[in-house]
Amino acid sequence: MKNAVVLLSGGLDSATVLAMARQQGYRCYALSVDYGQRHHAELAAAKRVADALGASEHRVVNIDLTGFGGSALTDNRIAVPEQETSGIPLTYVPARNTIMLSLALAWAEVLKAHDIFFGVNAVDYSGYPDCRPEYVAAFERMANLATKAAVEGNPLKIHAPLQFMSKSEIIQNGTRLGVDFSLTVSCYQADADGRACGVCDSCRLRRAGFEQARITDATRYHK
Repeated sequence: MKNAVVLLSGGLDSATVLAMARQQGYRCYALSVDYGQRHHAELAAAKRVADALGASEHRVVNIDLTGFGGSALTDNRIAVPEQETSGIPLTYVPARNTIMLSLALAWAEVLKAHDIFFGVNAVDYSGYPDCRPEYVAAFERMANLATKAAVEGNPLKIHAPLQFMSKSEIIQNGTRLGVDFSLTVSCYQADADGRACGVCDSCRLRRAGFEQARITDATRYHK
């Protein structure tokens, strides 16, 4: 079995990606990042998902992005939007995906893993610039310039298998692979028990995905 690092947020997208990587025969090392996010309950969800889907190891790395703020997820003075907005929303976290991929890249080198799985999506998403296919391709090129492994002939591959799927297609694929979505947390302002608000952008996308997939949504709500 080949080693792979899987970025695991605790949401339904990354849970599906972990299931896909396991199905493909990878020994999966799940990596979550505690960056001071408002929806801290997603980290407990990530542990549940990693255990349920048979990750070989699950690590949480701490890096405090509240020191910079600039996002509704890292600055409590900025409210999470509860209505649809235009443009890049306030829940965009500056450099978050670049930081997370860099941490995954570091662990991958240590593990002698040449594969990183990443649950970004460019169809049903909130318009974040670091979810676009161009970004993923650019990071992979950079990684293969920057690492000892690549220079020595072992290039790295960034896998983004959800990139062109709708949310309903992601849910259908995850269900087929045995993902228990009741373990996941997607809400940007989930309470300490992981119950969702039902009104933020992430909740709206999740709910619509289950409705379109015609699969029962087991999400728990606090409002």
